[in-house]
Amino acid sequence: QVQLVESGGGLVQTGGSLRLSCAASGRTFSTYATGWFRQAPGKEREFVATIRWSDGIGWLGDAVKGRFTISRDNAKNTVYLQMNSLKPEDTAVYYCAADGSRGLFTMKGYAYWGQGTQVTVSS
Repeated sequence: QVQLVESGGGLVQTGGSLRLSCAASGRTFSTYATGWFRQAPGKEREFVATIRWSDGIGWLGDAVKGRFTISRDNAKNTVYLQMNSLKPEDTAVYYCAADGSRGLFTMKGYAYWGQGTQVTVSS
């Protein structure tokens, strides 16, 4: 089992920045990648970003390219999502997900999920 704990969410104005953290514990060596998804009210959960533990290569969803970056600290088993130039449409609950061995860009690819952290961007 892998446990994931997100932190760093909050309320920010348009154009502001936040950094989300996802700390993993448990059988972390078994995970291929750790990523972020988000879900806004009334919408489906969507892919935001993911990063492969072995080499640090990351991928971003089209909606956040150029504004968000993903990174990891292997020693701390922690993945970060740096969010810049935030827009009201970024408002959502952000979920950390681990595994990725069955696909990197869809929910089905991830076996482990955190509880989520709320990000609200005011206009």
